[in-house]
Amino acid sequence: MSDLLARLARSITGHWKRSLVIALLVVVGIGALSGAAGDPPPENFDVPGTESQQAYDLFNEHSPALAGVDATIVFNTPDGQIYSPEHKQAIRQSLGDIKDLNDVLTVSDPFAKGAGAISKDGKIAYVDVRYDLDFGDVTKTQGTELEDATDPAKAAGVDVAMRGIVIDASQQEQAPVGELIGIAVAIILLSLLFRSIAAMIATLIGALIGVMTGQMLLVILASPLGLPDFAATIAVMLGLGAGIDYSLLILGRFREQAAAGDSVRDAAAKSAATAGSAVMAAGLIVMVAIAGLLVIGIPLIGKMGIGAAIGVAAVVVSALTVLPIMIGALQRWLKPKKLSHVLPSKAFGSWGEKITGQPWIAIAAGVVVLLIFASPLLEMRLGSPDDGNQPEGKTQRVAYDLISDGFGKGVNGPFLIAVDTPDGAKQSEADLDQLVDDLKKTDGVASVSPASPSEDNKMATIFLIPTTSPQDAATSDLLTELRDDVIPGATADTGLQAYVGGNTASFEDFSDKVSERLPVFILVVIGLSVLLLMAAFRSLWIPLVSALFNLLSVGAAYGVVVAVFQKGIGASLIGVDSGVPIMSFIPVMIFAILFGLSMDYNVFLLSRIHEAYNEGDSPRESVIHGLSRIGKVILFAGLIMASVFMAFVTQQDVVAKMMGLGLGLAILIDVLFVRLVIAPAVVTLLGDKAWWIPGWLDKVLPNVSLEGHLIANKDPKGEPLAPELAEDPILEQG
Repeated sequence: MSDLLARLARSITGHWKRSLVIALLVVVGIGALSGAAGDPPPENFDVPGTESQQAYDLFNEHSPALAGVDATIVFNTPDGQIYSPEHKQAIRQSLGDIKDLNDVLTVSDPFAKGAGAISKDGKIAYVDVRYDLDFGDVTKTQGTELEDATDPAKAAGVDVAMRGIVIDASQQEQAPVGELIGIAVAIILLSLLFRSIAAMIATLIGALIGVMTGQMLLVILASPLGLPDFAATIAVMLGLGAGIDYSLLILGRFREQAAAGDSVRDAAAKSAATAGSAVMAAGLIVMVAIAGLLVIGIPLIGKMGIGAAIGVAAVVVSALTVLPIMIGALQRWLKPKKLSHVLPSKAFGSWGEKITGQPWIAIAAGVVVLLIFASPLLEMRLGSPDDGNQPEGKTQRVAYDLISDGFGKGVNGPFLIAVDTPDGAKQSEADLDQLVDDLKKTDGVASVSPASPSEDNKMATIFLIPTTSPQDAATSDLLTELRDDVIPGATADTGLQAYVGGNTASFEDFSDKVSERLPVFILVVIGLSVLLLMAAFRSLWIPLVSALFNLLSVGAAYGVVVAVFQKGIGASLIGVDSGVPIMSFIPVMIFAILFGLSMDYNVFLLSRIHEAYNEGDSPRESVIHGLSRIGKVILFAGLIMASVFMAFVTQQDVVAKMMGLGLGLAILIDVLFVRLVIAPAVVTLLGDKAWWIPGWLDKVLPNVSLEGHLIANKDPKGEPLAPELAEDPILEQG
């Protein structure tokens, strides 16, 4: 691999104009294909094998209105009454306009007798609007049309707020504030690291071209692969941070070699053979980790992982192809003005001496810090944040609060119980009445509707309102009790089959499915990552120890997320309330992304340590020299990556905040305590055994050179250089 990358970089850099034309043609071609790509298929939100999925399938077959997405409209008259003629007429006019909208199946009437949709004080009313659309079919258009249809009520002085899938979809698009903040911080940090505007520009272009290409590829592949929209968001978040880091590592090594006296082509070749090989290995580990989400068994999550992996692959290819073009184009300005800008860092060399001097103390201190961060993990509660966590003043939050005040929090998340009636719903009336009576007697139930037969008389629907909010732990407990005790007891020997569905139940099932498959997912990701590291470093112990400490980093990330969102520590600083349950797919996404990215920094660090070891350093000296050469780069790369992630905290969506904050702080924790403290100490303690591998395993694994020491001392034709020409002044000064 090193030889191939070296030859590729030498060719591209030496013929950068021709390479630039080819690159532009490729990017334009991909752009044209993305522009011609058809609309992606509806997103698949199925959770196979769950009870809520069984309920959904039953609704879809017999009561389509209950299988589609819905929206809730809340009318509020703080200065009057809903029943007043003027308000009532305006609301009815709005409801008529809503019924005429495309894809609307049913609209409830709050004024109907026994509807129970008007508060006791007569100031608040809510309406359920149901669509003939699946989750993946919703676009911004439906939400916009629904908002416009309520204009008559607004004109009459009635306040209108809305919530539901349709409204969420209409407000998804927003300015890319997070991305822009991340890029701005990256510009500052890259300028400080390189002390060169040209190097900063080359790094950013190498990364941004990869991110842009990745996004176009996702548009092209969305339809054939069925990729969800959120995959693009994850790909941007991950690709931007990883792309900058990859380009940063390669360009940093190029500047070292250029300062050592190498020609531009030779410096590019050597940086590709060394840092480029590390980038290939690191990127592959990230892709394996994120694509491992397929193991979870939920189509939405698995395809999200595939999409993110495609985004990472794009930035890896860009770092290995576009960056050499930039090196060729900007070669006059990329060579360091001062040798001190690329010399091994004395500060990190001194730090390495301290760590390696007391390795056991360093490991103990690092582990204690990680365990402190991870301690809240034991209290993690998976669930689904509801609209009560939306920013104050947002229409979803206003609607949620009004419904909670006027009718109780449980109305925001009803259970829809689908009852399969083999003998016919009307013929099973007595059994259905008994089921309803048993449900009403259950603690935590606010109200239960009578069983409503479907038009084909093959099923019945029961609406159950809990006393607690959708995200409350008590609601989860109620769901468990209904499924395990109440419903089985009420339907025994009746022939009825009842399934609890609805949004709240679906999210609970989603969480349970994720938890069930999480151990398998973790084993697969760790196993494949360990094998890749073994192949890269020809080591048995380094990959195993790396995986162990990566798990501690992931635990620390989980602990931070729980501390902020569930316990509320610093939550107000990012605009969220405390007591927010952790979205069920967040832990697996954080694990996949963080495990892969922390392996990035692991590869960057270990490749330089191993390189020094191969040059003849003792185990301790190799750690000190490796840290002095790469420590500053890893620190700045980690700061850039963390900034890119944490910038997404600016988004209004609480899930985006969880992802951004969790990953951003996790990267900082991993870099500061694992890569710069624990890992060097562990390599020191392992000594020569750090780079030992059993003979039988060595024969089985493919041989991948990350240090490029077989390439670094060859001329452009691949012939070995004379010993006096093969010396590396930069390495000698290390």
